[in-house]
Amino acid sequence: MAEIIVPELAESITEGTIAQWLKQPGDTVEKGEFIVELETDKVNVEVISEEAGVVSELLAAEGDTVQVGQVIAVVGAGSGAAAAPAPKAPEAEATPAAPQAAAAPVVEETSSEQDRTIASPAARKLAREKGINLSEISPVDPMGRVRVQDVAAHGSAPAPKAAPAPAAAAPKEDDGRTTREKMSRRRQTIASRLLEVRQSTAMLTTFNEIDMTNVMALRSRKKDQFFEQNDVRLGFMSFFTKAVVAALKKYPYVNSQIDGTDIVKNNFYDIGIAVSTEGGLVVPIVRDADRKNFAEIEGNIGELAKKARDNKLALSDMSGGSFTITNGGVFGSLLSTPILNGTQVGILGMHTIQKRPIAVGNEVQIRPMMYIALSYDHRVIDGKDSVGFLKMVKELLENPEDLMLNS
Repeated sequence: MAEIIVPELAESITEGTIAQWLKQPGDTVEKGEFIVELETDKVNVEVISEEAGVVSELLAAEGDTVQVGQVIAVVGAGSGAAAAPAPKAPEAEATPAAPQAAAAPVVEETSSEQDRTIASPAARKLAREKGINLSEISPVDPMGRVRVQDVAAHGSAPAPKAAPAPAAAAPKEDDGRTTREKMSRRRQTIASRLLEVRQSTAMLTTFNEIDMTNVMALRSRKKDQFFEQNDVRLGFMSFFTKAVVAALKKYPYVNSQIDGTDIVKNNFYDIGIAVSTEGGLVVPIVRDADRKNFAEIEGNIGELAKKARDNKLALSDMSGGSFTITNGGVFGSLLSTPILNGTQVGILGMHTIQKRPIAVGNEVQIRPMMYIALSYDHRVIDGKDSVGFLKMVKELLENPEDLMLNS
């Protein structure tokens, strides 16, 4: 017999949420095979089984909060064939109030049908409590997996015998005008941290605008050659990353953080690139961006963005950044005030490129323009540094040849 234990996740993370059981009671599991997916404040982590055998018991349901070191499942000896009747045992154990009564009212044939139904432990428990046969439920999941919502929806329509139950659940039901959705653990963390930043920093934002004509022309001329030589596409993010690194070197306080009554200036340039995912905004880090060329930066950003979208980011991918860049322009944002990321004291916001009439000498020309914003902690950075930093980023991007030659 082997216990599945919540592993050490990271120094600052002591708990997680069961996002999804990848194995159910009675399923065969190989040594090293994933058995459960945990959602933490930052990333999702898949936990493996250290032993081969059969899952005999799940000790936590999907949605439960579990602590590091907690036993959440048990894997017993045997194989899939030997464990055919195993699913019945966890069914009985999952209802401590009446372990033997759960199987009594159900006919043998119905019990067999329920065992074959793929359902989360929480869904099975709720079905038992409501006296619902799992095999009669039509799940929303295209893979046929029955979840708690399916059981609740099935049980809310015809329940003549369980009059008190609907009464207790009535406040949570709606008439179709609203939909209640529990925030994911990550979304809760994002919300609390953003609120904490607003309350614990003296955040201000300064703005400027960039004429993107030269960057766009250079990119257009070089993109095919760049792709042939590096097997990666030339985007705008490498230009912005390089410009930011150069400006951080000139204005080192923008690349710092507060530690108590000390200002810690970072002598490294680990640039966070905000990426939007279904689970919320994540900020993977391009390490040592000052030592990388345009192709390496574009390659890093592409790899990290793919890992973020596939939910494969590790904690090490997102820890230790010194400055952050976020691009609301991909969603059409014309102007915004980005919020500081964690203990960092600066974040650059990019926005959508929009053609506008601009005075060029004594003429008015239509140019592709982008507003940029620097949000900063005024406790560390004064107006002179913040304005100077943003102005330097603007000048570098309006002269991209110099930026590439000096990188």
